Amino acid sequence: MSLVARHLEENGLATVIMGCARDIVEECGVARFVFTDFPLGNPCGKPWDAGMQQSIAGIALDLLERAWMPRTTIQTPYQWHNDEWREVFMKVDATNREALAREGEKRREFQAKVKKS
Repeated sequence: MSLVARHLEENGLATVIMGCARDIVEECGVARFVFTDFPLGNPCGKPWDAGMQQSIAGIALDLLERAWMPRTTIQTPYQWHNDEWREVFMKVDATNREALAREGEKRREFQAKVKKS
């Protein structure tokens, strides 16, 4: 998505990226980035929290209007209810290796079925 945003910007269309992977998005050099320090998949706020989601969307629109320099990043003021997700994010060890391998095999099988149809 970041590379698409860069392409659009180069062709005169202003963009704002909303995301949770600050290091990756900033490395791509997007013009405007709203960072929410939440688990991946939740850049617009907590599920079912419409007020938070509207606020984060508003922050993005404000950034689109008021960015003061290229490659501007704004961090939202919100926090996840706890930091336990950080301890297990991308964790692979003896406690979950087999389960992850089974899930990976299921996904590969599903993708192969989809490809055939």
